[in-house]
Amino acid sequence: MPVIKPTCLRDVKLRVNIVDVVSRVATLRKAGSRFKGLCPFHNEKSPSFHVDPDKGFYKCFGCGKAGDVITFVRETEQLTFTEAIETLGKRFGIPIEYEEGSGGPSREERSLRQEIFDIHETAAEHFHQIFKGASVTGDWMRAYWTDKRRFTRELADEFKIGAAEPGDATLGAALLKKKYSEEALRQCGLFFVREGAVLGLGSLKPRFRGRLMIPIRDHQGRVVAFTARQTDLTPEDDPAREAKYVNSPETPIFTKGNLLFNLDRARDPAGKGAPFVLVEGQLDALRSWSVGLKTAIAPQGTSITESQLVLLRRYSTQVECFFDGDGAGQKAALRFLPMALKAGLEVRFLGGATDTKIDPDLLFLEKGLAGYDEVRKNALSAMAFACRALLPAPENATPEQKARVAQDLHALILNAESEVARSQFLAEAAGLLRLPLSALQRDFDTQRLRQNRQQAARPPAPAGEETPAPVAPKTATKDTSEHHLLLMILHFEAFGRSLSTTLPHDWIDTTHAAGVLLNRFLAEFEQDSWPGREHLDTLLETPEERTLVASLLFEAPQLDDPGKVVNEALRQIQARVLEPRIRQIELALANTHADSNVDANSLFKELLDIKRQLRAPLRLPLAE
Repeated sequence: MPVIKPTCLRDVKLRVNIVDVVSRVATLRKAGSRFKGLCPFHNEKSPSFHVDPDKGFYKCFGCGKAGDVITFVRETEQLTFTEAIETLGKRFGIPIEYEEGSGGPSREERSLRQEIFDIHETAAEHFHQIFKGASVTGDWMRAYWTDKRRFTRELADEFKIGAAEPGDATLGAALLKKKYSEEALRQCGLFFVREGAVLGLGSLKPRFRGRLMIPIRDHQGRVVAFTARQTDLTPEDDPAREAKYVNSPETPIFTKGNLLFNLDRARDPAGKGAPFVLVEGQLDALRSWSVGLKTAIAPQGTSITESQLVLLRRYSTQVECFFDGDGAGQKAALRFLPMALKAGLEVRFLGGATDTKIDPDLLFLEKGLAGYDEVRKNALSAMAFACRALLPAPENATPEQKARVAQDLHALILNAESEVARSQFLAEAAGLLRLPLSALQRDFDTQRLRQNRQQAARPPAPAGEETPAPVAPKTATKDTSEHHLLLMILHFEAFGRSLSTTLPHDWIDTTHAAGVLLNRFLAEFEQDSWPGREHLDTLLETPEERTLVASLLFEAPQLDDPGKVVNEALRQIQARVLEPRIRQIELALANTHADSNVDANSLFKELLDIKRQLRAPLRLPLAE
């Protein structure tokens, strides 16, 4: 197994700004000397995730996650420790050096996920070169792109638009030449591979043939899949010949309900205050981008999902929904709305619920960015859209119709968690439906009460089916003496040497991470090999240990007398160890008449010695 040199590890941590890495995943805003944002590890609506660029650590005060830049890459990209360092080295141009004799990682030692990422980057470049090349397929696809779809060559280069040959076997050959593992080639989703077939060029049947290839990137900009547009070159024997668009299947790196097309590019302008613009398809998003609308995003050919909206919420709370103005577009918008309210998003609808059918692609093609400004003038709020879609002519509606629509709106409003938002929605709906607010409020309260009763009366899950329990955040054990001493030696390293010679190692409780680390760190002090808190990586063995140390280092304790904390922790450990022995001795002495083998004198001397120790507890001279 390759071992990275400690000096190289330190170099990576010194040269890579943790803010630059975290900003690829979450939108951060300056907060004093630190940065703050929504946590990428759990769903939250108020930012509790902090990043300290000076110390190189992050910590979420909501879920307890903490770590350094390497931990962050490991957790967000599902990589091993070595892979995370190699990824940072590649991303920031830092050479990675290995211990002599360990060598770099072999192909077999690379993770399956990382291999599939590499395969997709190779495939994206392969398809793009076909698109650009002087061949029948390349010429046809470029003409289709520029003449029929009316996009520019520059946009194709920017997004690496590609083309798949009608009978292409060259991609399989290129990947086999690079010696990717059989498992990665089987699971990458680019080929049909018969179960049990010996892997070779003849068994790698390309999934995409004669189609325009649009790379799909995750929010970090990595190619994870493709959308393939049918063309006249798509062969008749293509299993999905009649499908206009074909997406990659789900793979270890691609779950279509968990990402949004163009989010990797749109998140930066959205994080600076511009609202996301949610369109229906990738070509709509590409058209938007081409005219200067840089926050356009699109789902992956399916209905929007809650996980996608949670992802959006990291970068901006504002979303403008711009679906086609036909019936299908309105239905998609109505499915999207309750999830958006539940996620805490502020939603507006562009061109929805109107008499005019608006196609974003055609609008921007004809009018450019001015078309966006035009539809924004008539944008509808969430309630205005819902009311107009459910009841287009409230002035002509019967009381029964209004009651049914009000019931639908109540169910929608209940998705919002904020009582302030709910009251505002009700007031707006009352005006739009031409109903008294008091009546609408009473019906809403009745419906909410009924829903709460139904949930409370819901029967337990049948035997064998587990009901998901709320996930409690993982927190370190903070009330142990070992935890306090660990905190002290990390922030006041001068205590370390004295503690290593004063505190008996067998008194340390090593049933939890703080005790394990305290025991290990004091051994380093005792042997004069303490590396300093800036270079602890080689002493940390598990993710739990790394998280604990990062959490302790993130926040410097504000103490008037740190020595008092050290001595109190020593006193507690001493009492924890010695007091149970006192009870054992006293019990043995009380039973001396029943056990003639008990040496009462020795026990009495030991008892006096322990009590003497407790009257003069352990103290550090340095901590006086």
